[in-house]
Amino acid sequence: MTLGEVCLLTDDVVRLADFYKMLLGVDNGSEDTVHQTILSRETMLTVYNDGESRENGVQKMSLAFTSDDVDREYARLVKQGVRILEKPVTRPWGARNMSFYDPDGNMVYIRSLPPEAT
Repeated sequence: MTLGEVCLLTDDVVRLADFYKMLLGVDNGSEDTVHQTILSRETMLTVYNDGESRENGVQKMSLAFTSDDVDREYARLVKQGVRILEKPVTRPWGARNMSFYDPDGNMVYIRSLPPEAT
């Protein structure tokens, strides 16, 4: 069994989908206001408005993406105006990661794994 999909529920599909398209450097060719698939080859990433209001502002999940070069991603995201919470730092176990919030307040991590872990 494999994980087939991660779906982010949101009140603003276009805003959140545009953020993840920028983050991942992809263009899905969609401006759909209800449902967009961002990634479809690996584990699918979708953004969806199921009609329920999300006014409580409670962040209940985080996403982690693996990159070959977290420092390059950091520089790119700063240029895009993303407010970084934690600049790239090397952890005691060798991974190098950074963190920030997406437009809906979900925690996002980008990490580079040590060579022996890849």
